[in-house]
Amino acid sequence: MFMSMTYAGTLTVLRSEWAMSATAAGSISSSFQLGYAVSLVAFSVIADRVGARRVFQWSLVASAIAALAFAMFARSYLSGLLLYTLIAISQGGLYTTAIMLMSQRYPPDKRGGAVGWLIASSSAGYVMSLILCGVMLRHGGYPAAFLATAGGPVLSVIIAWPALRGTSNIVHSAEGQPRFGGAVFKNRPAMRLIIGYTGHSWELLGMWAWIPAFLAASFAASGAGLVRAAELGAYSSAAFHMMGVIASSTMGWLSDKIGARRILITLATVSTACSFFFGWLIGFPAFLVLGVGALYAFTAIGDSPILSSTLTQVVSAPSLGAALGFRSLLGFGAGAIAPLAFGVVLDHVNALAGTRMAWGWAFVVLGLGGLVAIWAAVFVRMEGTRSQRVT
Repeated sequence: MFMSMTYAGTLTVLRSEWAMSATAAGSISSSFQLGYAVSLVAFSVIADRVGARRVFQWSLVASAIAALAFAMFARSYLSGLLLYTLIAISQGGLYTTAIMLMSQRYPPDKRGGAVGWLIASSSAGYVMSLILCGVMLRHGGYPAAFLATAGGPVLSVIIAWPALRGTSNIVHSAEGQPRFGGAVFKNRPAMRLIIGYTGHSWELLGMWAWIPAFLAASFAASGAGLVRAAELGAYSSAAFHMMGVIASSTMGWLSDKIGARRILITLATVSTACSFFFGWLIGFPAFLVLGVGALYAFTAIGDSPILSSTLTQVVSAPSLGAALGFRSLLGFGAGAIAPLAFGVVLDHVNALAGTRMAWGWAFVVLGLGGLVAIWAAVFVRMEGTRSQRVT
């Protein structure tokens, strides 16, 4: 996941170097999320038929190649758009297949904690990405940051390929299994979890795409230069992603202990409140911006492992890959639109009312997804003995 935050971590510098408006800058993040969403669907369906382990391993190789291509050749808006989208497409076989592998290994009463650690590892990758970007921007500019973070996908091949040798590659037959419509569309708990995930993704992915730039703008408003502000923004965003590591590793475990529904409601409510409040803090003292931002980062991602693990409990194993793929299409599709919508609001409100109003209203747009997540959490009901913890 080292490459996932590379663009966000260097965005303040790239907007100047590549002469991008906020709308153009948001379009690269949106293209990444859209490519990822489509790729997730394709790879998830394939994983049901050829096995999650096999898809995961070959996607690792493809993502390493794409990361190196981006590091070497992304030097303008167009090349950055195309190559960053290629990274997203190549990574599509890593997320849902990893959840499938976890669901094969862990029983339902321990799955929330297991998936929580999986998602925490993603947050750890984001942290390293942002730290590397901050260091390399100072010592070699954005090309050096691209190259340093490309080392992550290469390293993942070396680590994960041999680690999975002893893991079974389970292939499910479609014969005798319910059709996708019956397994997912007519499954009320599954659909409510998917709707909640869609709102969650709009808020979370939009925030991730723009929070380094927001923090850099806040530091710049306090007198820091462009590169220094970008560096501080990357470091601060890395600290926020450390909150994601803590949230993912604890909230999934806690949902196994006291029930998922009440935690989903609490996290969605607090993160939505942060979306409506955070953007108005530009220019405020750093301790306030960073304090609210840390709470925002914790609550925005804390429900992710719960939404994922509970879906594995209400959808049968032969349909799980397709269900996760459909969920990812909606979730990452929403996450693809969110950064672009954020950038459009930022451009237009800034032209009309100035910077403070622009950042404030742009983050409010993300809060709309949070409202959807709250609704889904309030009304989700899961039948059966496996889901008593959620009800």
